[in-house]
Amino acid sequence: MNVRRRNRLLVVLVILTGLSLATGLTMYALRSNIDLFYTPGEIIYGKGETPQKPEAGQRLRVGGMVMPGSVERDPQSLAVSFKLYDGRGVVSVNYMGILPDLFREGQGVVAQGVLQPGNIINAREVLAKHDEKYTPPEIQDAMNNNPQATAARDQQTGNQP
Repeated sequence: MNVRRRNRLLVVLVILTGLSLATGLTMYALRSNIDLFYTPGEIIYGKGETPQKPEAGQRLRVGGMVMPGSVERDPQSLAVSFKLYDGRGVVSVNYMGILPDLFREGQGVVAQGVLQPGNIINAREVLAKHDEKYTPPEIQDAMNNNPQATAARDQQTGNQP
């Protein structure tokens, strides 16, 4: 192999090595910023065709409705715990901080945090959904068919089952 070809090969290998290193470092840096979205039912029963459950310690976002009667506030601190539900399941959320103004029981929220054993989310941020006027039909049907949600809603409104 002559000197000119060897130099070209060396330059191409250096460029490929640099690109590989840059891609690897970028993926490693972005790995810590990825929060996958789950519903309470997906956390309990799994997500997708092959029921893949999130693992304890995984960062995630969980969206659902705040179960009526489940909000507990610590009078000594800003600690709040509540339950989120959807048509398939219920998970507990622990949060330390000031909740959004739109947060209330029966309201849709998204909690970002880390999954702990026992389907408990230690949230670092809680976002309240702004408008509950539109709900996709599938989600509305699932919410209406959830016996826990129906019982809690009836208890809150004073209706007898």
